[in-house]
Amino acid sequence: MSLTPVFLGLGSNIEREAHLHAGLDALAGLLGDMRCSPVFESHAVGIKSGPFFNLVVAGYSPLPLGELDRRLKFIEADNGRYAPERKGLPLDIDVLLYGDRVGNFDGLVLPRAEILKNAFVLWPLALLAPEEVHPGARRCFAELWQAARIEQQLWPVPFRWQGRELTPPALLQAFPPPSARDLS
Repeated sequence: MSLTPVFLGLGSNIEREAHLHAGLDALAGLLGDMRCSPVFESHAVGIKSGPFFNLVVAGYSPLPLGELDRRLKFIEADNGRYAPERKGLPLDIDVLLYGDRVGNFDGLVLPRAEILKNAFVLWPLALLAPEEVHPGARRCFAELWQAARIEQQLWPVPFRWQGRELTPPALLQAFPPPSARDLS
């Protein structure tokens, strides 16, 4: 059985910690050698809502791309993503990279465009896999983050999962959250 390296983006703006914990727990049973980026808080992009928590997960999947995406939709559904009465976005999981695939695969465009557009995807990727090369841009994530000129406010937040601090204290000290007046 061959394993494909995958990178997934996770986000939540409702009961953020609970939904990200549930998503990470489910992914731990789906991916081999799973690693997590620090967790970041950011303002919503493209929708009117409260702030999001976001992170990137790397691992290896034995599943074909279509089956992996289908399982991710089940995890989202288990967390209320598709409930008719839902408010906000309980859990969003996107396939960012699946191996070095580039193109449209049954409606899934890879690598996902948000990697280069959203700081809440690119910064966690650059921290988690700095030397990994973006298969479309052909530059490593650390270089892409260094060169990025993305106008979004985001900051690292403390986050524990399965007894581990995902966000290192040094990162929290280097990038403190903005004050309340900066957010209005």
